[in-house]
Amino acid sequence: MSRYDFVREEVILDELSSRGRVTVNDLAERFGVSPVTVRKDLDLLEQRSLLRRVRGGAVASTPRDEGAFESRLRSDAAAKRAIAGAAATRVQDGDVIAIDSSTTAHYLATELISRTGLVVVTNGIHLASFLMERSDATVILPGGVLRRASRSVVGAFTDVLEGRGRVKVGFFGATSVSRSLGLLELSSEEGEAKKALARSCDSIVGLFTAAKASGFGIHAFAPPEQISALYTDDAVGTEFADAWQGSGVDVHVVPVPSRVRNELSETVSA
Repeated sequence: MSRYDFVREEVILDELSSRGRVTVNDLAERFGVSPVTVRKDLDLLEQRSLLRRVRGGAVASTPRDEGAFESRLRSDAAAKRAIAGAAATRVQDGDVIAIDSSTTAHYLATELISRTGLVVVTNGIHLASFLMERSDATVILPGGVLRRASRSVVGAFTDVLEGRGRVKVGFFGATSVSRSLGLLELSSEEGEAKKALARSCDSIVGLFTAAKASGFGIHAFAPPEQISALYTDDAVGTEFADAWQGSGVDVHVVPVPSRVRNELSETVSA
């Protein structure tokens, strides 16, 4: 499947979130594809319990705890997609990389489906399934306990990775970023899982939206001296980049296309 398939899914889920119902004919006309393609999209989303198929279209499924990941995936999606697109340039064909279970890292995976020969170590169930279905990557999923809210595997799986070679680069989301503590998580389970994954990485890259730059976290999993780069969006304050200046960490503030278009429109109208 192409990246455009993923974009169609996002639009469908956004429509369901705002209107509660979509129709095959309306979606086919909007996307410029056949009704058969739309039905296939809806069927795949139903298999993941993200909607309920009805005659002529689909309706929103009943919210559940497991839907927390999907809800976060759609939150601030434009910024996450922009961050992922910028960070994807660090990955080449054949690389061995780690990607955690965060939603921003999931957008990174959508940018990498055309890469060939990747080996991806992840604790993200959703991400592992995505890569298995849409890329030729070899996906390694360490064993552990399934955590529904984040669709992740948590637990002490360090032994699974030790002695089996190094991971070139690991991409991690975070609930908070601290100049003194590094990348942090709110959940102790998530923090320990990410710490175990980070230990096997030669370099660590943080991916997070601007809100996380001043967010709250408890459990540090990657100290500043282990971090190679940070990617966030252009809503972050200038003080964030200033705080990291001189630390040896590359801070990338990524413009979000939708915001750039809005600014241009305001300038023209003025």
